[in-house]
Amino acid sequence: MFLRDELIRKIDNLNKPKGSMGRLEELALQIGLIQGTLTPELKHPCHLLLGADHGIEREGVSISPREVTWQQMKNFSHGGGGVNMFCRQHGFDLTLVDVGVDHDLSDCPGILNRKIAPHGTRNFLNEAAMTETEMETCLSLGSELVDGCREMGCNVLSVGEMGIGNTSPSSLWMSELLDIPLEQCVGAGAGLNSEGVRRKLQILSRCQERVGHTTDPGTLMREYGGFEMVTAVGAMLRAAELRMVLLVDGFIMSACALMASRLEPTFLSSAIFCHQGDEAGHRLMLDGMGVKGLLQLGMRLGEGTGALCAYPIVESAVRMINEMNNFDNAKITKYF
Repeated sequence: MFLRDELIRKIDNLNKPKGSMGRLEELALQIGLIQGTLTPELKHPCHLLLGADHGIEREGVSISPREVTWQQMKNFSHGGGGVNMFCRQHGFDLTLVDVGVDHDLSDCPGILNRKIAPHGTRNFLNEAAMTETEMETCLSLGSELVDGCREMGCNVLSVGEMGIGNTSPSSLWMSELLDIPLEQCVGAGAGLNSEGVRRKLQILSRCQERVGHTTDPGTLMREYGGFEMVTAVGAMLRAAELRMVLLVDGFIMSACALMASRLEPTFLSSAIFCHQGDEAGHRLMLDGMGVKGLLQLGMRLGEGTGALCAYPIVESAVRMINEMNNFDNAKITKYF
């Protein structure tokens, strides 16, 4: 509590009206608490891009076919994706990881091969998406990847995903963990029309009936999760453990953060939610966690692009608390 009080005092005494920097003041306080200091800093930002395919895609729950996953991963390895552009713009070190893409990407030297299974997860309409062992391997891999970032001097991390069909497991995680009817959690994903959304809801309802209602994180990860999603959960938990600043992207990564919060109740204090998408389900998910997104740009690309776009705002908050003068030093009468 002492550090919180000192941070608030420092922020309130910067030469500005109290509260006039809005969300920047909230961010500065949060980052100071994460790092345990009155002078927080952001060092060597890293972005993990995790790619995998989903068995449920075979049921037509996405407008995009599964080959888009490997095609985009190759595109990323050549520097041509949205994630590449924003990483270059904001100075992020990008790591591409194949954790279960249904394609041989061994000819792409820029992609780390850490396949959990060669063709992605199983079709969870009929059976669990992954085994217990596969789930544990994903969680361990996520932790290992974050340790690698930390060894490079990183203390601010974002995680993105590439996996056609992954809004489906995200919707199921959201529905079960927040006790929200599935129809309020299922949206258009990459661009389904109204008929496509209805079909997606019907299929996911059947999946939910097969498994039955449960809020157990392990069960939900095994039954519905994607390899890239469970690896992201492991990465997020490790980042929080290491007191790194974690930037959370859109709907899929918010679902992973929700899952992480059920595995570690203190997790959310380390997470900055960077973008709220247009779909009502995402707003409900953020509301259910008691958080709010920094940006509302109507983006639905994934890849972690919303988190990357928000980074300059996070950086501004840190600059504010470190570089802005206070009333005493500036010899300005304190005003409110």
